[in-house]
Amino acid sequence: MVRLQTIYCCIASIFFFCQITLSQSRAIISGNVSDQFGSLPGARVSIEGTSQNTTTDVNGNYTFDVEEGEYILTAGFVMYNSVSKSTTVKVGETAQLDFVLETGFSIDQPISVGSRAKPRSLLKTTAPVDIISPQEITNSSQIELSHILHYLVPSFHSTNQTISDGTDHIDPATLRGLGPDQILVLVNGKRRHNSSLLNVNGTVGRGTVGTDFNAIPIASIERIEILRDGATSQYGSDAIAGVINIILKKQTEVINIDNRVGITTEGDGFTTYSAANFGLKIGKEGYINVTAEYRDRESVNRAGDYTGTVYTDDLAEDQRLIQENNFFDQTGYSGNRVMEIGSAETQNLTLAFNGEIKMSDKATFYLQGGRNYREGLAAGFYRFPKDQDRVVPELFQNGFSPQILTDIQDDVVAGGIRGVKNGWNVDFSHSIGINSLDYTVNNSNNASLGVASPRTFYAGGFEYQQNTTNLDISKTFDWLKGVNIAFGAELRVENYQIVAGEEASYINGGSTYFDEFGNELPRAAGAQVFPGFQPENELNRFRTNSSGYFDIETNISEKLLVKAAARYEAYNDFGGQAIWKLSGRYRINDNVSVRAGFSTGFRAPSLHQVFFQNISTQFVNGESIQVGTFNNESAVATEAFQIDKLKPELSKHFSAGISGKLNDNFTYTFDYYLINIDDRIVLSGRFAEGYEAILEPFGVGAAQFFTNAIDSKTSGGDVAIHYKTNLGIGKLGASLGGNVTSTKVKGSIKVSPSLIGQEDVLFNREEIARVESAQPNYKVNSLLSYEFGKFRLQMVNTLFGEVKFVHPDDGDQTNWLLNEFTGNIESRDQTFSPKLTTDLAVSYQINDYVKCTLGGNNIFNIYPDRHKHSANTNNGNFIYSRRVQQFGVNGANYYLRVLLKL
Repeated sequence: MVRLQTIYCCIASIFFFCQITLSQSRAIISGNVSDQFGSLPGARVSIEGTSQNTTTDVNGNYTFDVEEGEYILTAGFVMYNSVSKSTTVKVGETAQLDFVLETGFSIDQPISVGSRAKPRSLLKTTAPVDIISPQEITNSSQIELSHILHYLVPSFHSTNQTISDGTDHIDPATLRGLGPDQILVLVNGKRRHNSSLLNVNGTVGRGTVGTDFNAIPIASIERIEILRDGATSQYGSDAIAGVINIILKKQTEVINIDNRVGITTEGDGFTTYSAANFGLKIGKEGYINVTAEYRDRESVNRAGDYTGTVYTDDLAEDQRLIQENNFFDQTGYSGNRVMEIGSAETQNLTLAFNGEIKMSDKATFYLQGGRNYREGLAAGFYRFPKDQDRVVPELFQNGFSPQILTDIQDDVVAGGIRGVKNGWNVDFSHSIGINSLDYTVNNSNNASLGVASPRTFYAGGFEYQQNTTNLDISKTFDWLKGVNIAFGAELRVENYQIVAGEEASYINGGSTYFDEFGNELPRAAGAQVFPGFQPENELNRFRTNSSGYFDIETNISEKLLVKAAARYEAYNDFGGQAIWKLSGRYRINDNVSVRAGFSTGFRAPSLHQVFFQNISTQFVNGESIQVGTFNNESAVATEAFQIDKLKPELSKHFSAGISGKLNDNFTYTFDYYLINIDDRIVLSGRFAEGYEAILEPFGVGAAQFFTNAIDSKTSGGDVAIHYKTNLGIGKLGASLGGNVTSTKVKGSIKVSPSLIGQEDVLFNREEIARVESAQPNYKVNSLLSYEFGKFRLQMVNTLFGEVKFVHPDDGDQTNWLLNEFTGNIESRDQTFSPKLTTDLAVSYQINDYVKCTLGGNNIFNIYPDRHKHSANTNNGNFIYSRRVQQFGVNGANYYLRVLLKL
């Protein structure tokens, strides 16, 4: 026992001696990173010439354990100018090296999107790129990614829709006035999957599929890069309008906890937001960053008082029954409302992660992903007791307000290995993205089942899955002033599914009713508001796509950069497509550069557009109609209407711009763009008259389908100006951005031989206007901030240009209707005038750990123009348009925010 104790003592002594010896052979460099207002948690500090780097802790402090010697340290933070300092340390010494950083401009920040060479700043790129900085994201008054971009990026448009089924919960998002499916979204440079939802209602983006931006938690985002240029030759299909690259956080030193509550001045739309983000180090250079986010929004209702009939078209009798049955007190809405029009109720929960592990000096494994789950509740048109074909009076004596419950789940995981092999940069990755959406109809009935009808139905849903494998190889050579060569390949496998609903949601139960003349008539089949998908609608389709690209960037001189890119993509369903791009940049001097580019592009038809089929209830001029959407496999589309198989949209792009910097406090960019797109895929109008015999077996009154029907021309310009200066005891920052865009449908509508003469049905004047003028023709964003002491003031102004609604029938003056507001026979067309909204926030930094903000969005309570024609209000329900939107109808709302850094 004594001998064992002796051995332990000897081992302990040796270990202690080694520790002392080791510590005596080392030195320490430590310090603090701050700006003029205090510490900067999460700032990155690196030792030049080594792989050593770290991030500052919650107090802005850092530490390095080094050998004795002379070192150069560089401290940096996104949107701050990096600072380098040198120090010399000897064994056993501790050197203190502090950094005070100054805010910089986005024009000076390295950009990764749009180039496969080493990231370079906007002054050195060949295409325009917007950077949304960490500070802009953190200080934004919005809690959804699509809305943050809507109020910060002039060329980006996305707002809540209403009375549009699943589109109430997945906002269509566009860039430069094009479609939601003409933007490519990347996360950490990897392709993001699309939503499973196809927009089929009368909103912006009708007939398209987009990416669900709001499935990505804002608390996980470090910064965002927006490439405003065609880039399909670099990234593949969809990148016609541009590319949005979302870069996730890497920080490991701070726990961020963000809590917000808000409410509109009308007392509805109560919002709760909570998020936490933290990181952990893995080994010396690895990390894992984790985010949890919760959003809950109660519904907003801006419906008007209903002025139509309820029980019968006999006005006197109807008024008597309304009073006798106390109708308006049992609808579930205030006043004389019978609908819920505005932002729908949603509950959102997200978990996300981003990490890297250093495998060796030349190889790194990376992984990112997450899960988003969203529940949405939206209301449809009220079914009145007078509508005997749609209402079972034994179940709903006073009619009902049907509800659509939407369950959306979005999963993604992407991982890969990047490193250096024989001087070549190699990146191999694979990603899997799955988006599913399920519908449940509540407070409704299947009238054809009579009293046997349930009141709640599972109506079915969709699922979309995307598997993407990439191999990217690049190397920079010292030829001329530097040449970067890149090439690679991509394999993508897609899967699209439609899932049938329960039988009661779609079946025709055969129930009938007697009208006022004693005629026995059938009741409508399917759950009211959203008939379920039928077994014959079910499908499970796959598609594969393989592609290869070659990219070369040549610095011909210190001032001139020329880039060329080519890509070939092959799909197993419609063949292949070759595309290319040529662009250049010339630096007039260190602070001014000009750029230009020309490229071709394409967008493959989405699986949704090729295969989607269903029967839906649509309201046309206040009347409901069962509309069947028939896909490219359907005999109805291919034989009765002679619709060809869908083919890719082809595009040509030209862009030119200038970027510059004056002194150290003013930057500017100006850009012009021209985009011509041929064979755009659209969802047709409703064909009914003359096709009754064909449609009757399907139980629908009209048919629609997807087809390559139009060519378009989009042109416009972007401007961005940034200014910063020290003012008084604080710092003033100002930015002004603007976009002007014009999209026109070129030439005639393309129809099949059997539809010649029906061009106005296939794509009518309303649909043309949806492409040309349903989005603001210009938008101006300004941001003004002033920081002094522990206070920060921020004001954001957004000027939205006009939008237009064009009624499909009112090109013919004989179709104009009486406007009860004016007493005149007038067109239902309307132009909605420009509007300016203002957001204001005041923040106070209580200490290093707690920051409080009190703010308001749209503080002057601005709304879009009201409908000017009574016929557009649908008996008083719609005060504001649901067809064209500038910024929604929430009005003013105020919030309180508490941000903790632990």
